[in-house]
Amino acid sequence: MNCIEIENVSKKYGKVLALNNISFKIQCGDKYALLGPNGAGKSTTLKILAGLLKPDQGKVSILVYPPDSIEARKLIGYLPEDASPYRVLSVRENLEYIGALRGVEDLHERVEFLLDIFELREYEKAKVSSLSRGNRQKLALALALIHHPKIIIFDEPLNYLDIPMQEKVINILNSLNLTALISTHIMSVALRLTKRVIMISRGRLLWQGSIEELKKMGEEHEQIESIVARIMNNDFKTN
Repeated sequence: MNCIEIENVSKKYGKVLALNNISFKIQCGDKYALLGPNGAGKSTTLKILAGLLKPDQGKVSILVYPPDSIEARKLIGYLPEDASPYRVLSVRENLEYIGALRGVEDLHERVEFLLDIFELREYEKAKVSSLSRGNRQKLALALALIHHPKIIIFDEPLNYLDIPMQEKVINILNSLNLTALISTHIMSVALRLTKRVIMISRGRLLWQGSIEELKKMGEEHEQIESIVARIMNNDFKTN
């Protein structure tokens, strides 16, 4: 069963074509990295999947549901790039408020768990406006996971985190039994969080497959970053 389907999707911002007839499918349980240069259309793709944007044409589904449906939003945990929790609320208030909106049944236990696992306990009464960027990112991750999502759609989840917390978040995400589409510029992040890749550039799908297949496309001892760069630069023909 496919948890994510995009079929012949295009999206314009004015005269700028952000996505150009893009199609891909992600089976439930698979974890994909979404790779591409700046301006490739990655964030637009994620926003469409999260139900925040509508495509100009094409079909999008989360399981069998439209992305902006209540059913799809119960399934999805979405983390935008530069996420901004409610700045006038405290850390705990953010978690309790979003958890209540999400209808989390075990809300008290869930809030306590997330405060501890994301090392936010000492900041639980602090207003978000007073937090460092790294602590705001930790809170944004906790908010995206508070309702036990089955599908995560994350844009640069390790932004602003120090190395110990990056390691902790990688371990947390790898421990969860879910479907993932994670946009990142950092290949080492993709290697540790996912097993498959969707690569786009200028709004078009360039390549899709497993990381192992991607490695085999390179020359002997070639770094995977070099392979990705050559695909993006159209330096060799891909399947």
